Amino acid sequence: MDDCSLEEFRRRWQEELTQAQAPRKWRRPDAAERRARRPEVAPGRSEQASGDPALAQGLLEGAGRPPAARVTRAEVQDVASRSRFPRAREGAGGGEQLVDQLIRDLNEMNDVPFFDIQLPYELAINIFQYLDRKELGRCAQVSKTWKVIAEDEVLWYRLCQQEGHLPDSSISDYSCWKLIFQECRAKEHMLQTNWKNRKGAVSELEHIPDAVLCDVHSHDGVVIAGYTSGDVRVWDTRTWDYVAPFLESEDEEDEPGLQPNVSFVRINSSLAVAAYEDGFLNIWDLRIGRYPIHRFEHDARIQALALSQDDAAVATASAFDVVMLSPNEEGYWQIAAEFEVPKLVQHLEIVPETRRYPVAVAAAGDLMYLLKAEDSARTLLYAHGPPVTCLDVSANQVAFGVQGLGWVYEGSKILVYSLEAGRRLLKLGNVLRDFTCVNLNDSPPNLMVSGNRDGRVRIHDLRTGNIALSLSAHQLGVSAVQMDDWKIVSGGEEGLVSVWDYRMNQKLWEVYSGHPVKHISFSSRSLITANVPYQPVVRNADRDSFTPHRRHRGLIRAYEFAVDQLAFHSPLPACRSSCDTMATHYYDLALAFPYNHV
Repeated sequence: MDDCSLEEFRRRWQEELTQAQAPRKWRRPDAAERRARRPEVAPGRSEQASGDPALAQGLLEGAGRPPAARVTRAEVQDVASRSRFPRAREGAGGGEQLVDQLIRDLNEMNDVPFFDIQLPYELAINIFQYLDRKELGRCAQVSKTWKVIAEDEVLWYRLCQQEGHLPDSSISDYSCWKLIFQECRAKEHMLQTNWKNRKGAVSELEHIPDAVLCDVHSHDGVVIAGYTSGDVRVWDTRTWDYVAPFLESEDEEDEPGLQPNVSFVRINSSLAVAAYEDGFLNIWDLRIGRYPIHRFEHDARIQALALSQDDAAVATASAFDVVMLSPNEEGYWQIAAEFEVPKLVQHLEIVPETRRYPVAVAAAGDLMYLLKAEDSARTLLYAHGPPVTCLDVSANQVAFGVQGLGWVYEGSKILVYSLEAGRRLLKLGNVLRDFTCVNLNDSPPNLMVSGNRDGRVRIHDLRTGNIALSLSAHQLGVSAVQMDDWKIVSGGEEGLVSVWDYRMNQKLWEVYSGHPVKHISFSSRSLITANVPYQPVVRNADRDSFTPHRRHRGLIRAYEFAVDQLAFHSPLPACRSSCDTMATHYYDLALAFPYNHV
């Protein structure tokens, strides 16, 4: 190969390298451009001139090595030995110079610095933090430097926190957060599969033999129940210890006596509250003991009870008075605020995340009040319209259903108000039957689920104000409902608990009991349901031997989906407990359904 051909090849090589690095939009060359790019080959020298680009192309593609590898003479000679041009195979004279030049050019191209070599590591971490798990996985395959950055512990710890895995942990608790993230994802997938296939274990919480269930509430797997006998029991379903302790309604020095029926019970992470038919209110601290830390008495029956989810604040409604209780700086409970309303309060909720001073929302007929304990202010949100049928609050909004006018065909609606501005944001739905329940606080962002007396469960889009999905879930009215990012659990007045995958508009499974479903609460791994009778059987003091039948007492079920076991074939609590800690009565031989057990 002469010097002219070598210079021509170097020139074209530099042009192609410059064009490849230039960020411009590619355009298909026309025929004139293609003819101009063809090298002019002298007669008899066509093999030598046209063979050089083929040899360069073979060096780029034939070896199949990664871009960052260095070109060696052995690779060049291997490509040259497979070349169909004799001059390239001979490798003499100008061919040797051409090979050396190709090696230098290719190595120079591989030595072009990538941005991560010159960029500080902390700045690269700040850029990579905006990537999700799939994008981090793709970046880890680019180069060794990118792999180190994409697998940094800070990035994967932040991903775990964003998706809700191990929220209370710190970055120093584990050495490989990428592996922890993968394990949490696998566990989440397993739980979702168990939910869909109803794989797990189900337990019926222990009953009181001579009492009927009145009210049930739960928080984070801890269940509280009140009975017609005046007893209050608490279960911790997270530990599989279903032998529930009793919460005493009197102090140790008080004489035991006949207790009235329990009207309402509420529980949060540290407190338990029970309201009785005679107007008494007991507050227990679950961290201290089973005796109440504070007792409060109303002059009339308590119509509504509310307990803050994260703070020590209680609100009660009796007759026309609403009282808010909270502890002072010394820990003694006192009346934080007291309000008087012109009508009886049917619904009462405490706004979450209100910190020091509690804020409550009360519905009294066709009036809706925002009650602030800080300055005893009473703000009227809604007035002189149809009566309120259901209520729920979040940190910034309140949603309540209002009754339709019927013959005017102005259907039932759900109104959403802003707590900060005190004005209406949305008017949702326009159906013939009344809304019986609404869940705003536990729903995903920009979504809300509601139940209606027509038996349908509806998902409302708070961004558009439209109904995103409507499911025919129950034969009678819907009494309780809750949703998360993929499923809905609803309970009906007929006693049916239904689980839906609303993304597929498909019912997964259902469970039936004889009483209306009054309480539903679930997490990713557990489900608590309570079937409470419409009218509990009133205990008669003259009939000491009176014991209601099992089907009249109500039912509390706890489902655990982290257990690899079919829930339908799960053993009963009596079969999992030791015989010396549980007395049983009237079991049949198969222990299928206990008629009565303590």
